[in-house]
Amino acid sequence: MYLSASNIKKMDRVKRLNIINSVSGIKPGNLIGTKDKYNKTNLAIISSVVHLGSDPPYLGFILRPDHNVRRHTHENILENGVYTINHITSNFIEQAHYTSAKYEKNISEFEKCGFTEEYCKDFSAPFVKESKLKIGLIHEESVPIKSSNTLMIIGRILHLIIPDTAVSEEGYIDLDVADSVGISGLNAYYTLNRMGLFPYARVDKTPNFNDKKTKLTP
Repeated sequence: MYLSASNIKKMDRVKRLNIINSVSGIKPGNLIGTKDKYNKTNLAIISSVVHLGSDPPYLGFILRPDHNVRRHTHENILENGVYTINHITSNFIEQAHYTSAKYEKNISEFEKCGFTEEYCKDFSAPFVKESKLKIGLIHEESVPIKSSNTLMIIGRILHLIIPDTAVSEEGYIDLDVADSVGISGLNAYYTLNRMGLFPYARVDKTPNFNDKKTKLTP
C-alpha cells in the first residue's frame, strides 16, 4: 500500500485516524493518576509518555485540549501540582482501556474500572496499586504545541516504584519482567519481550555489519 498526502486527506475519517495512530509503532501503555482539590480521583490511559531528561529526571506526555470536552487529567494536574504514571500490565488491559471513556467529573475511573488507589508517603496523587512500575511526578510546565493544537505535560520524577527483580545491577529495567504493555493505535495492546541488550554504542566498537550482511545474503 502506498498513500500520498492527498490519499490520506481523502481517506475515510475513521480509517485515516486508525492508520495515523498506528503508524508510529508500539508505544508505552500507561495510566495517569490524578486528584482534584476536592480529593476526587481520576485515571486516564495515555500512550505518549516520553523521556525528556535524566538529571533532573523529566518525563513528558501529550494531551489534546478540547473546548467541548473537559480534560479532567490536566485540570487536576494544574490544581494539585502532582500526578502519577503507572505502567499497564497484561492482567488488566481491558480495565485500563475503558478508562478512556468520557466519564463525568464526579465519577472516578479507579472505582468504575476496578482499580485500587494507593498512596506513597506524603505524595497526594493516587498510584494504581495493581501496577508493578509506578512513577510519582511534580508538574513543571505545560507546553503548547501549535502545529497539532496539543499540550506536552512535563513533570519531574519524585518517586519510583519498581519490582526488584526487574532492575539489573547496572540499572537497566527489564520491561518483560515488569510485564509492561505496549499500545498500537487506540485499542490494540501488545506484550513486550526483550530481544537483545547491547553495550553503549561507540564508533571504534561498531561491528562490521557489511561482513555480516554478506554472510546473510543467499
